[in-house]
Amino acid sequence: MAPLAEALALAARRVARVAAGASLASDAEPFDEPAEGPERTLRAAVTDLCLGTLRRYGRSQALVARLSARASTPEPLAAALLWCAFYALESGRYAPYTVLDQAARAADRLGLARAKGYVNALLRAFLRRRSEIEAAIARDPAARWQHPRWWIARLRAEYPGAWQRILAAGNAPPPMCLRVNLRRTSVAAYRETLAAAGHEARALGGAALLLAKPVPTARLPGYAEGLVSVQDAGAQRAAALLDLRPGQRVLDAFAAPGGKSAHILETAQVALTALEADPARCRSLERSLARLGLAARVVAADCTAPGTWWDGVPFDRILADVPCSGSGVVRRHPDIKWLRRAGDVAAFAARQGRLLDALWRLLAPGGTLLYVTCSVFGAENGAVVERFLARTPGARRVPLADGAAQLLPGPEHDGFFFAPLEKAR
Repeated sequence: MAPLAEALALAARRVARVAAGASLASDAEPFDEPAEGPERTLRAAVTDLCLGTLRRYGRSQALVARLSARASTPEPLAAALLWCAFYALESGRYAPYTVLDQAARAADRLGLARAKGYVNALLRAFLRRRSEIEAAIARDPAARWQHPRWWIARLRAEYPGAWQRILAAGNAPPPMCLRVNLRRTSVAAYRETLAAAGHEARALGGAALLLAKPVPTARLPGYAEGLVSVQDAGAQRAAALLDLRPGQRVLDAFAAPGGKSAHILETAQVALTALEADPARCRSLERSLARLGLAARVVAADCTAPGTWWDGVPFDRILADVPCSGSGVVRRHPDIKWLRRAGDVAAFAARQGRLLDALWRLLAPGGTLLYVTCSVFGAENGAVVERFLARTPGARRVPLADGAAQLLPGPEHDGFFFAPLEKAR
């Protein structure tokens, strides 16, 4: 086990940056870490503290507010340390006396000597008055459901029969799903390979295997050789809904980090153009494709400025996995819940409409544009599509065979919306 004080100090710095408005996003995903050694152990502890704290951010804020006798807000870094320490106490991974001692040591590491007594006092008060505190904060919706009040209200209005389940899913650790590279092996064969390595997995259909327990990618047999990738089962639906055929010209308009681009190429022999505005993310995408033995035209460009990258030949298929609120994937990125504001949803919807208009011009007659978000908010999903259809002659929404345009987050997948749009010939 990594020294908790070091992990608490590192996590507190990251959580404090989120509280100040920065994203938690880093260069490495939680499972892309060294397979062994103290560095991996420390990174795993920091990741757990950050994600766990931010999933319970509303609760932690309510605890500090209830326990603190101060009229003023604690210094931001001290508050973040407290939030992380509360999560450590409630995670069950550490004994209470360990958290108290290591939180004090973390305060020293963070240069918070003057706040050390305050941090210790609140943690002790929580342990001493836990039943009383629990009863008090249970009346606070943000503390109970771990989401902002506006978010809770929106889900209650849109999903009167499922809002509690959606919120609970957003607070839970996410499933880890694999996508087998069917150009190199089969689902059945790779499942046997996993079993031989001690990893249990369940087939979900297509190329998806759901792991019983998360595994660092370095421990996945054949990962470096391109036999498998990590991709949510919901996200894997996109390639099938594109109805790909050999020889088609395909555009992935928002390609990074590259999971859907790779799946397209694993599904059919197509000519793929993968766009990504950030050159650094383009390089990462190219490395991912190279690991899988796949090739595409990867371009650092803005899809709304085709004059800078497009040769004028229309595409048979366009994947528009557009920027969105991310409300369907908050368990993977819990900082999203606290960085978003109520007005952001309408702003995303307006941008999504403009992106659809721009990409539609690049689609060949008879072609299909697949509109995708990782959102559960209807304003970004069905509402955007309906407005687009109303203003676009010759556009038709293709019914889905299973009728499930909106996937809600659950035990097997995250939340996604899918709408195939066909252009008249």
